[in-house]
Amino acid sequence: MALALLKKPQPRLTFLCRKEDEGVIPAPVRAKTALPEWFRKLPPVDEAHVSPNNSGITVKRCMPFLDAMAAGWVIGLAATVRMEISDGGKRVDCGWDFDRTLVSNHANHQVAGNPREPLPPCKFHNYWTIRTPPGWSCLFVPPLNRPNGIFEIIAGVVDTDTYQSEIHFPFFATGEDGLHVLERGTPIVQVIPFRRETSDLDADIRAESDVEGNVRQTILRKTLASDGWYRKFARAQR
Repeated sequence: MALALLKKPQPRLTFLCRKEDEGVIPAPVRAKTALPEWFRKLPPVDEAHVSPNNSGITVKRCMPFLDAMAAGWVIGLAATVRMEISDGGKRVDCGWDFDRTLVSNHANHQVAGNPREPLPPCKFHNYWTIRTPPGWSCLFVPPLNRPNGIFEIIAGVVDTDTYQSEIHFPFFATGEDGLHVLERGTPIVQVIPFRRETSDLDADIRAESDVEGNVRQTILRKTLASDGWYRKFARAQR
């Protein structure tokens, strides 16, 4: 009982919506519960490719790939959006039947010279406010390892411990010309909270020592010698 009383409460995020939106717009979900269908169906080992020269292992067994997909939370579209891309991507027109703005535009001069030119910068409107404990911020990125072929969010960091209001998400429409229907709940952004004090660590840049080199080589050899070793090792260190 004494140990339980001494244990510090874990930091938590809070997602807030307007009262009239509760139960109407889809709630944010943990990213690990929103894995894409193609990944869920992918077998860990493709038996058709197993041979003396091929293990047949797929990306389903790649923990760095999966851990990136599962980090943080995912926010989806508040309602269905019809997005028409035309003129080789230079024009994007959006429509919806919801009673709130879902997409708006930025001016091209705001991102002049960016690698996506001449695609126009657009913005998804989000109706969730995110609050984090003091010292915590949120990294907003395109849903990791889930390219949808239609749009891509522009990454950003917001100090959500002080900026406690709705955050909208700039994006470029990257799809082919034509009409694209984005259903309600379509993942638009992945939210990864982090302590600001851990994001700007100093670094030592030097050649490895003999001991460090041996550790590197041992880990590499163990990873190659037994499928799943990294997964077991990484979990054991947490």
